[in-house]
Amino acid sequence: MQDAQATYNRNSVRSTSFLMDQSTMQNSNPEWMSDRPMTQTPRNPTPPPDHGLNISTLHEVLFVGVVVVAQLMALAGLGQAIAPMKIIAAGLDVDNPGEEAWFAASFSLTVGTFILISGRMGDILGHKRMLIFGYFFLGVWSGFAGFSAYVADHVFFDVCRGFQGVGAALIVPNALALLGRAYPPGIKKNIVFSLFGAMAPWGFVIGALFASIFAQLTWWPWAFWSYAFACWGLSIFAVIAVPKSLAHDAQFAGRTDRPGMDWTGSVLGVSGLVLVNVAWNNAPLFGWDTPHVYFLLIIGLLCLIAFVWVEARAVSPLIPVSVLTKPVVYTMALVGIGWGSFGIWIHFCWRFLLEVRGQTPLLISAEFVPAMICGLLAAGVTGFMLTHTPVSFTIMVSMLAFFIGELVAAFQPAHQTYWAQMFVSILIMRKSCLSCQPLSRHNGIIY
Repeated sequence: MQDAQATYNRNSVRSTSFLMDQSTMQNSNPEWMSDRPMTQTPRNPTPPPDHGLNISTLHEVLFVGVVVVAQLMALAGLGQAIAPMKIIAAGLDVDNPGEEAWFAASFSLTVGTFILISGRMGDILGHKRMLIFGYFFLGVWSGFAGFSAYVADHVFFDVCRGFQGVGAALIVPNALALLGRAYPPGIKKNIVFSLFGAMAPWGFVIGALFASIFAQLTWWPWAFWSYAFACWGLSIFAVIAVPKSLAHDAQFAGRTDRPGMDWTGSVLGVSGLVLVNVAWNNAPLFGWDTPHVYFLLIIGLLCLIAFVWVEARAVSPLIPVSVLTKPVVYTMALVGIGWGSFGIWIHFCWRFLLEVRGQTPLLISAEFVPAMICGLLAAGVTGFMLTHTPVSFTIMVSMLAFFIGELVAAFQPAHQTYWAQMFVSILIMRKSCLSCQPLSRHNGIIY
């Protein structure tokens, strides 16, 4: 038993300190991913400052609920456009698959872009304030997206979806920051972060289900209007549920070194990401030989190169270049590739089931319900792996799950029972996504 306990302690420390261990960062040997012994930090370091919330259990439950739901709402915003895509397209007189893809792509584009600066905005203005404002902003543009049915213009709808994504980008990193400030390292913090990650499949499936119900049984704009009401309710509830110990005054109490905003880096980073994303999404519509497509791509890449140059010299960089060591960059690249492949998988699987197998949006949404249960189980398994195995092993398992899940979906025939391959692919992909999220947060990549 003593040997087993020693093994557990050794693996736990290696798992939690692997990417940020200085001996690993400074090692330029390509064998940094090996499992050789490394210099360990003390098992019981100096305890962090008091994170006590000093609130009742009921208040704590409500606080955790309104914060982790930020992840659910962000993914619900994606699912509500993918599920009834064909119905929305018919209402907006769109028959081009490339233009239909923008219903979801415009949302994803701004989420992935503005998340670069929204965390810093929370550091400056207060995480609670940004969470409240983010919910409100998300609700406003969700309402406008519903009114696009009266405008009957898909460009207006895409713009509204883009601003929806800005709202989602505001709430997710600031929700993470609130949880990070509320709980010191320990079991409770692992539980709340695992719960936050588990909300991703729940959010997508719930958003898809309700959007399909409204689109098939009533009118598709009600999916966006009801979503707006939910966001406004959460905004009001966050004012009450997030404790004062995490509010703006408490966040900056006794601090004289408030972070600054890197405006040059913000403009370059956001512009570069937007231009590259627009170029990639417009290429299937217009072709890569169209001047504006490759022109946008070139300008976007130049902006990103300039962003890296500015960040290396900025006083308050959005992304400190000094911490982007080989382990961190490699892990970020893997997480990015994994999530990128997931977006491709979810879009084309949905179109495959909708157009090739002729299923309704509501039926397809129901077929993704097992992902909700699998998400909870995967979150627990991932938390266990992060404390009992090296991070390199968790990375490998996650990437293999992405590969196998997409391979299973790619080779399914047109006429086959759902349980043979689609069901298996959904379960595997849920595990891969939930391994990526806590993996990056667990090692200080996001905050």
